[in-house]
Amino acid sequence: MGGVPQVWFLNLGPGLVVPRCRLGVRLAMPAGLRRYYGKGDLHFITFSCYRQLPLLKTARARDIFVRELARVREELSFRLIGYVVMPEHVHLLMSEPQRGTPSTVLQRLKLRVARKMRKRRRRAAPGQMGLPFDECAEPLRGFWQARFYDFNVYSERKRVEKLNYMHANPIHRKLVKDPKDWPWSSWGFYARAGKVLIPIDV
Repeated sequence: MGGVPQVWFLNLGPGLVVPRCRLGVRLAMPAGLRRYYGKGDLHFITFSCYRQLPLLKTARARDIFVRELARVREELSFRLIGYVVMPEHVHLLMSEPQRGTPSTVLQRLKLRVARKMRKRRRRAAPGQMGLPFDECAEPLRGFWQARFYDFNVYSERKRVEKLNYMHANPIHRKLVKDPKDWPWSSWGFYARAGKVLIPIDV
């Protein structure tokens, strides 16, 4: 399984911009993305909520996401090596699925989560598609940004680097002081401490 990833901070690599902004972190997806599948690599995937709004800011929303992630993994048979669910974006470290590609996984996962979240919003406010964020003056047109960032992880060093980056996210963003206090990540599995919401594959 390797050593426990330590909390430290690295850039995501070329093409991913992470400046601070009023809503938190804005993840700008680079133009001309290329996908490299079929090489046996792991994939470090980043995708964002619509307009980088904090649509996953509640514990209930993050719990919904984790449950749907577990279901999609079972259906498409991929290995989940690491993850973190942030208020406005998600990082996954995963293998390619036995059926389809990482793009297939993301398409199904995004659709499932969006449907579950829309159902909950309709119960709370019939006829209103948008969420009551002060930052958004108009109804939301979707739950997710259309694109996602995919980095092929081809070595053990890169695997540990990406796990370190993911697990440091909540601390870097000052959401918690200790990673054990953010259960919506794979940190608890590697540290053998804290709550583990979804089993991790090694």
